[in-house]
Amino acid sequence: MSADDFDLLRRHMLAEIAAGALHVSSVIGKPTLDERVMAAMARVARHEFVPVELQAYAYANIPLPIGFDKTVSQPFIVALMTDLLDIGPGDSVLEIGTGLGYHAAVLAQLAAKVYSIEIIEELARQAKQRLQRQGCTNVALRIGNGYHGWSEHAPFDKVLVAAAPDLIPPPLLQQLKAGGKMVVPAGLPDAQQLMFVEKDGNGRVTMREILPVRFSQLEEP
Repeated sequence: MSADDFDLLRRHMLAEIAAGALHVSSVIGKPTLDERVMAAMARVARHEFVPVELQAYAYANIPLPIGFDKTVSQPFIVALMTDLLDIGPGDSVLEIGTGLGYHAAVLAQLAAKVYSIEIIEELARQAKQRLQRQGCTNVALRIGNGYHGWSEHAPFDKVLVAAAPDLIPPPLLQQLKAGGKMVVPAGLPDAQQLMFVEKDGNGRVTMREILPVRFSQLEEP
């Protein structure tokens, strides 16, 4: 496929994301996602973050398999999770579940620094190569269990979790800065909810359900 073909498909993807946002407007409290998020989704070449045999489907609004029984999330969910975090240009963001690096690339368009953890070594290796090829120089990768976070670089302004624990891991709540926000799918496999978590200036945590989702399980210690 040509660059023009991918550009056309990406525009269709953005239209589907906009329609999805309108559909959940009563939940997120607005009819459209942030322009900066949409611009980031427009800039990142999703076809560079999926297996080559699936590139033709890269901009469909569906999750795609990336090996090891893992998937890259559907574009609408990527955009929605990113929008909920309200990432500022000076923010440091912790991502749990790098996969092949697509969501990290989107976050890298908005944040000062992205720290991303992937438990599967081969996925992390590929993600590093793909992110480098796309010029994402502000992403640091680590192989490990994301349940424990990345304490050396804590606290984080924002935390994004792309795998579902039964309950939100205490280390991730501890590593979230006062005034920070987290999005995390949580719950049993057939009853997961995307949760929006805020920690106020006094360290008090509040949580709100956004919508039902289905993510891979987060491996717990």
